[in-house]
Amino acid sequence: MQATLAVLSGSFVGFSLGLIGGGGSILAVPLLLYVVGIPDPHVAIGTSALAVSVNAFANLGQHARAGTVKWPCASVFAASGVVGALLGSTLGKAVGGEKLLSLFAVLMIVVGVSMVRGRSSAGDPAVRISAAIAPRLVAIGFGTGALSGFFGIGGGFLIVPGIMLGSGMPILNAIGSSLFSVGTFGLATASSYAWSGLIDWALSALFIAGGIVGGIAGMRAAVRIAGRGRLLPRVFAGVIFAVALYMLWRSGGSLLA
Repeated sequence: MQATLAVLSGSFVGFSLGLIGGGGSILAVPLLLYVVGIPDPHVAIGTSALAVSVNAFANLGQHARAGTVKWPCASVFAASGVVGALLGSTLGKAVGGEKLLSLFAVLMIVVGVSMVRGRSSAGDPAVRISAAIAPRLVAIGFGTGALSGFFGIGGGFLIVPGIMLGSGMPILNAIGSSLFSVGTFGLATASSYAWSGLIDWALSALFIAGGIVGGIAGMRAAVRIAGRGRLLPRVFAGVIFAVALYMLWRSGGSLLA
């Protein structure tokens, strides 16, 4: 039963990554904890970081074939983000598990609010890296990577608006380009947690298998519905709020402890 739940949970996370470039570990961590049944929050974070990284790279290939990835912008953003992710993951392991979950839930609420407020799909589809754009991508990439590493998340919900803010590209290109950073940040975080023995390799493999299948469906849906309104992000934000409140309840208010 645990193996089946891991595959199904991975499929859901993979679909989210393919569709909107986010929702990876921000959903994978609570799924691994409360659905799959991993008892240690740090192991859940490490396992999700590895699974989401592999799934993000698989989805990146799908988006690259569809021509939605802006490689120069994605590469600059990811390179600076890796440094931030390594620093953030080191700090995250030093924080108690229950308190980390409470902080994680608060971040989810912030992300949900940003999704409800929305982001425009307009932008320059022909954007290129420049002397003006590169510094913005470096700064935003480092900050996003640090948050990604601290909470063990791929960071797609932060990366997509970050790349749009730094470069001015449209949302569909930001979704495709964000997956390179999601995969890279996740790999950096997973490496740090693997060094500390905080990854369940068997469950991660099952999660990845489900995620690859879900990611293919998500990418195809993203191409079809790009620019067709904000219903999906708002529904997804509702899911994030529900999961965040559940995590705060389960963690017993340890944020204030």
